[in-house]
Amino acid sequence: MKTPLIEIKNLVREFPAGDSMIRILHGLDLTLYQGEMVAIIGQSGSGKSTLMNILGCLDKATSGSYTIFGKSVDEMDSEELAKLRREHFGFIFQRYHLLGDINALDNVTVPAVYAGMDTAQRRQRAGELLTQLGLGEKLSNRPNQLSGGQQQRVSIARALMNGGDIILADEPTGALDSGSGKEVMGILHKLKDEGHTIIMVTHDPSLASQAERVIELKDGRIIADYYTQELSDTPQLSVRSDPAEESKKSRHGSTNSPQTTLNPVSKNTFGSKGAFLGMMDRLKEAFKMSIYAMKARKMRTLLTMLGIIIGIASVVSIVGLGQGSQAKILSDINALGTNTITVMNGYPWGDPRRRFGRDNLTVADAEAVANQSYALSVSPMVNKTVSIRHQNIDATGTINGVGKDYLSVTGEKLVMGQGFTEQSIRSAAQDVIIDQNAYQTYFNSQGNPIGQTLLIGNVPAQVVGVLSQKTSSFARTSNSPTVYMPYTTVMYRMLGTSYIDRFVVLIDDGTPSAIAETAIKDLIRARHGEEDFNIMNTDSIKETVQATTSTMTLLISSIAIISLIVGGIGVMNIMLVSVTERTSEIGVRMAVGARQSDIMQQFLIEAVLVCVLGGALGILLAFAIGAVINSLGNESMAVIFSPLSIVAAFVCSTLIGVVFGFLPARNASRLNPVDALSHN
Repeated sequence: MKTPLIEIKNLVREFPAGDSMIRILHGLDLTLYQGEMVAIIGQSGSGKSTLMNILGCLDKATSGSYTIFGKSVDEMDSEELAKLRREHFGFIFQRYHLLGDINALDNVTVPAVYAGMDTAQRRQRAGELLTQLGLGEKLSNRPNQLSGGQQQRVSIARALMNGGDIILADEPTGALDSGSGKEVMGILHKLKDEGHTIIMVTHDPSLASQAERVIELKDGRIIADYYTQELSDTPQLSVRSDPAEESKKSRHGSTNSPQTTLNPVSKNTFGSKGAFLGMMDRLKEAFKMSIYAMKARKMRTLLTMLGIIIGIASVVSIVGLGQGSQAKILSDINALGTNTITVMNGYPWGDPRRRFGRDNLTVADAEAVANQSYALSVSPMVNKTVSIRHQNIDATGTINGVGKDYLSVTGEKLVMGQGFTEQSIRSAAQDVIIDQNAYQTYFNSQGNPIGQTLLIGNVPAQVVGVLSQKTSSFARTSNSPTVYMPYTTVMYRMLGTSYIDRFVVLIDDGTPSAIAETAIKDLIRARHGEEDFNIMNTDSIKETVQATTSTMTLLISSIAIISLIVGGIGVMNIMLVSVTERTSEIGVRMAVGARQSDIMQQFLIEAVLVCVLGGALGILLAFAIGAVINSLGNESMAVIFSPLSIVAAFVCSTLIGVVFGFLPARNASRLNPVDALSHN
């Protein structure tokens, strides 16, 4: 007496139809035994495919009970059902349901990936199965490179990959010619003889007659259940209620099971690796499948990436341009004098008295500040626009009266000659230092002008030095010639005044600029009795520039980030479409034992890969844009890439893949296996 393999009692399956329910299966009672070859036959709509889906744990009954290996299936969750499918069931479909993006060998290995078989073992076993089925030379062929019969044999090999204790064949010859159909049926008979339980669904009576047992359905009810041969001819097999236990028995020489020639898999092959290693292996395979899927849809993948590429390139380029602009402005400010404070004549901006003007800043004020511990050097300054003449060349220029420490205060350099001395200041010497504009105007930038005489206004002056070219846009206000003389010379010989326009203080690096500014302000206010002067602190300007450029960069980057979000939405839309297009693939993966987490992982990895690759291409595009801008040689526009912005952009693109890929991945993982398989 054989032990039941599968038992169903009072099985009912109903489907919603509007406000009502349609009953497809009406209280079926059925017992199936291990090693049987059973044909379930019936016309279309009789419920045979619905019954097969329930027997294969792809669907659940509305009511009734289903027991397999002595265990109830009714209360199993999706993870337990997936485990049951991948460890005990093998599916052969009428339309093969092979994955078109991978070759025959990889198609066969899919169930073993989810079962946790070692990579080398599963590839070896898949190759052996395909070779035994006559496809040894077709391992690298993709499904579209195989005939219908060959594809069905690949499907059979896949069904046997994890052992295939129970083979469920849905119209296995329905899409084949008669010759290929006979070959497939021959393989199924061989599998039956080797101890596999074959459950075949068909509407063809001649095909059903080849099975040893026929179950006929009509309108969701069993109307016939009979054997086509004597029961004594049927192998007396004991059910493997515990596969691991049976494997153990076989290793001790048990002869109850017939010898299998199609290389059965040992159940202890699975689970030999740790859970973490198994998870990593599935992750690696999901990554590989994602690459295949992206390569199979190159144009769509590229278009999906486009939004990410543009967004990342925009963010990185804009931040780089902001960094470059900020660096240029700060460089120009530094050219005015590092850590300097300028005290200027006149009431502060916004004071109504400013419009009347007033001469109130003196050399004594500058000297008072120079005596403070925080002041390294001070240079009083006055300026005037005058006519400057050399030989027959006459041009209007600017004369600046400066102190002996002017060059050290401003950081400007001489390319020829020397600067002013204390004696030059005390004697109001008629010495002059010229800038490069004056050198070009009066000497055509040729020869040595030292010792030459310029007529500045009505005062002749001897050239004692030539300044280097100014690179600061702040310091260069025009292209007119500018010359420098001792401030005493300009004040007493040219302007006839005892007041100065301003003085510049070089602050000791050990003194915070803000503290020095406050001290100077207090000192001058105490001397004048009121605040009738202005102070310009280069550090304050720097801080303002940095704050302003950072704010502008943040604002523009925020706009660019919008394009990233739009790109992310595009990724989500495309992935949702991909889930719809690949619904059948999802159904196949679930049928061979994929967990919901495996399906979700598959699509999530694809979304992240699209965004990561898009992010990498976006960064490369930003580098290209930066190289083009920098090659233009425009001093006022340069791109300096920030490593932080690049890393942030890359992380952002990855997060977009996770966030916007989550919904499609979740939708894919929640599909019903039966609905997914039947999707066209």
